[in-house]
Amino acid sequence: MLAFICLRRLAECAHGEEVKNSVAEVKLRDDQYTLDHMRAFGMYNYLHLDPWYQDNVYYVDQLGRVMNLSITLDTALKKPREVFRLPADLIACDNRLCASVHFTSSTWVTLSDGTGRLYLIRTGKRGDGSCEKWEILFNEEFGSPFVIVHSISFLQSDAHSVGVLLLRVEKDELDVQGSGFHVSLEWVTITKTTKESDHGYEISKRRVLQGKSVPHYAAIEPSGDGLMVISYKPYALTQNGEDKHEKSEKEKAEENKKEPLYYWQETEDDLTVTFQLPEDFAKEDIQVRFSPGHLSVALKDPLSPVLEGTLFSSIDHESSTWIVKENNSLEIFLIKKEVGPSWPELIVGDSRGEYVMDPAKSAAIAERLTHLTSDEMNPDPNKENPPCNAQELEECDIFLEDSTSLCRFDGNTFNVTHVVNLGSNQYLFSTVVDPKEMPCFCLRHDVDALLWQPRPDQPDKWEHISTFNALGYVQASKQDKKFMACAPNHSYSALCECLRRVFIYRQPTPLSTVLYNRKEGRQVGQVAKQLVATLETHDPVLGFQATNERLFVLTTKVLFIIKVNTEN
Repeated sequence: MLAFICLRRLAECAHGEEVKNSVAEVKLRDDQYTLDHMRAFGMYNYLHLDPWYQDNVYYVDQLGRVMNLSITLDTALKKPREVFRLPADLIACDNRLCASVHFTSSTWVTLSDGTGRLYLIRTGKRGDGSCEKWEILFNEEFGSPFVIVHSISFLQSDAHSVGVLLLRVEKDELDVQGSGFHVSLEWVTITKTTKESDHGYEISKRRVLQGKSVPHYAAIEPSGDGLMVISYKPYALTQNGEDKHEKSEKEKAEENKKEPLYYWQETEDDLTVTFQLPEDFAKEDIQVRFSPGHLSVALKDPLSPVLEGTLFSSIDHESSTWIVKENNSLEIFLIKKEVGPSWPELIVGDSRGEYVMDPAKSAAIAERLTHLTSDEMNPDPNKENPPCNAQELEECDIFLEDSTSLCRFDGNTFNVTHVVNLGSNQYLFSTVVDPKEMPCFCLRHDVDALLWQPRPDQPDKWEHISTFNALGYVQASKQDKKFMACAPNHSYSALCECLRRVFIYRQPTPLSTVLYNRKEGRQVGQVAKQLVATLETHDPVLGFQATNERLFVLTTKVLFIIKVNTEN
């Protein structure tokens, strides 16, 4: 079985529909100069596909209207229809971002006007020519502007809740050596408070993650129990979002960083424990008690145990002793009952002490390891195992300190529960295959591209569901690419450039005739076709979406529909 790609230009299959009033494009300001600003806002997808009703796309125009366009025939559209109008005048606000829309469920939508206000809207059923009025059930000002990354609808304690992810790029006064900005992901939970009224919604929880790069992917689990983030730089919970549990964990960590309570070392025969005593302490003020499996050290006035607990192993308590030295330190000598084995800890479960390796033991270990080290790079090149040459490493062998990683955060504690280093597996794009599930993400694996579906309820958490042959290699050659997408049924993948051109890569299909490879003489069983569409416009592409049968490409004034004929 051998697949190859043949190039064919699409002709007369791209239909353009002029949109009423141009799209509300917001260009970057002079103070939005970093790569993060470009990734978050300059490359924003202004075209929104309704995953619950895939023949419907939406955009926000210059008048602040949310416009809907729906398919009637293959590439025929109904007239643009206004479904909602933002109350605020967008143009009047200088410090605004692009308006963002996310379809939370089949009957709910979250909407941002780009000025810092969030709307929760009940839409009713949106498909099949529905004309139900979009109704605002919650809206609140959140301060600085943001865009909506993801949202879900779920039940929390039998109450309807909506989780929303808000993305910001904010000025960071403490970052004097970097770009001067940080990226924040705010997870907001909005919950219904009264069962009698439909309008009783309020914020029940707000948490903020901070990082130094815009996430490639961020999505909330359908149950609201966790959050998954793919990013180049790690994210961490900010102090404003910490709860009491997290603060107590940090306090414990700070305590562990303090000066050790005691130091201990061991030989094959005995152990030595050293305490530094406060000033003016006499021998009479100290009480040390031994038993075969127990040690207690107490200081008088008042008498309180400084160290007490079960020893890791048994000792000869009758031969063990202690003294107070001139440097005001207490030394306790414990004689092992079983000579030889090392102790991993002195007191079971006590971490307040610090182990100091005995110099003789350290020298013995170093002597045993001398055959593995040398002052020369390769003292004996005739040996069978020469040293590793870093220049011979492949890209996939290199582990970068700040390489892209996939992290899962627990929804309650916000602790990281899973971390996967993606290494050289480049992130390509995300897509919604099933609107009831989390969005899928596509990663490059060698020359191919693999589509992964998050499964938070399963032990492995992520499942490989499809492969796009050679897409990883092909997309790397498209230097002007702006958006990538694929069909929900994985039948094709597509990418569009900043201007005019759209590339479609179909999955391999069986041949109805016999075909042989000229060079190798082997029979070819499958063929994968590449299609190219050139749009009749010179305006930059602002939005790009894919369904099983169509591609939607949005410019400032025109929406193009490309019929992807999967049968012929």
